[in-house]
Amino acid sequence: MEIIDGKAIAAQIKSEIAEEVNRILASGGKRPHLAAILVGHDGGSETYVAAKVKACEEIGFQSTLIRFEEEVSETELLNKVAALNTDPDVDGFIVQLPLPKHISEQKVIETIDYRKDVDGFHPVNTGRMAIGLPCFVSATPAGILELLKRYQIATAGKHCVVLGRSNIVGKPVATLLMQKAYPGDCTVTVCHSRTRDIEKYCREADIIIAALGVPGFLKKEMVKKGAVVIDVGTTRVASDKTKSGFKLKGDVEFEDVAPLCSYITPVPGGVGPMTIASLMKNTLLAGKKEIY
Repeated sequence: MEIIDGKAIAAQIKSEIAEEVNRILASGGKRPHLAAILVGHDGGSETYVAAKVKACEEIGFQSTLIRFEEEVSETELLNKVAALNTDPDVDGFIVQLPLPKHISEQKVIETIDYRKDVDGFHPVNTGRMAIGLPCFVSATPAGILELLKRYQIATAGKHCVVLGRSNIVGKPVATLLMQKAYPGDCTVTVCHSRTRDIEKYCREADIIIAALGVPGFLKKEMVKKGAVVIDVGTTRVASDKTKSGFKLKGDVEFEDVAPLCSYITPVPGGVGPMTIASLMKNTLLAGKKEIY
């Protein structure tokens, strides 16, 4: 059993990007610029955005954080998105989700210029991804594929079970793993809250990607010996062992499941750091104007 070290791989990717930024600047090019819009003061969102800004600093990107209070109107937010679309200095930007209930997330996503949509959520990017055209691939699925690739995990002909059907992880990672590519060429089954006999599908899987957001959902009796398990879950659960009063728990019962696996990702330190590294990769692509 090998534990996949997402932290180490993310650090590797960030140093590769930093080298490329140095090359761009040395040849007189422009420093890539990522902007982030943060609405309200959700704890998780604050943490994610702070990590993204820190990553930008580490690799030599310029970053701008734009804050709005929870009460901001949808119109005001959409106007800001439109302004970033036309700002020549901003190469890519994200609007941190979730947004307050009175704002339509879909409307905000569709207002973003797809050429600056480094989160890869715009319908143009998701459509291009589905048919294998160049696009910004959503950061978490891209990070998962990068882990499989850098650990040289065989995927061709393997049965991959994806637990979860969200637009952010489940659907795109299923689409990517069935593409004619490496990592890819998998036979993919997508399971969700309405799936009957979910345990049966899991037991047949060579690769399981758990992205349900249900802490400890995947138990040892659901995993066959030698399976590869990628845990995307990051739910905050109360804990008296940490200063903050909570800890991050994945969708996999790690201690019980790990001994059965050939490879497994921990939480934290697995997929999480890769999501930010993939966002940085997308920002580099945006800076080089490679998606148009």
